[in-house]
Amino acid sequence: QGQLVESGGGLVPAGGSLRLSCAVSGLTFSTYSMGWFRQAPGKEREFVARIRGSTGSIWYADSVRGRFTISRDNVENTVYLQMNSLKPEDMAVYYCAAGPTRGLGVRSWDYDYWGQGTQVTVSS
Repeated sequence: QGQLVESGGGLVPAGGSLRLSCAVSGLTFSTYSMGWFRQAPGKEREFVARIRGSTGSIWYADSVRGRFTISRDNVENTVYLQMNSLKPEDMAVYYCAAGPTRGLGVRSWDYDYWGQGTQVTVSS
């Protein structure tokens, strides 16, 4: 069974940066699409970014495009989310997810495995 462990969350002032990491075990990592989602209090979980395993194809939500960068290391079995120019509206619990190449990879049901989440707090 796949296990995903996020790290790197924390408190940052608006305009600051954070890098989230998600270490994956129990899966053939390089073959899986990896996604980042987030969920703010009282809101539904929303797509942030994803990177394919086979092609490395990347897609971002409009709200983060140009500020966030997703990447992966298929040797370290880790996916990253570099977040720059953070805004108060980016504050949420961030989750990484792994799944086979399925659909556009922007929906939560495209993914089979999830981490426990890491809190990102942005102070205004």
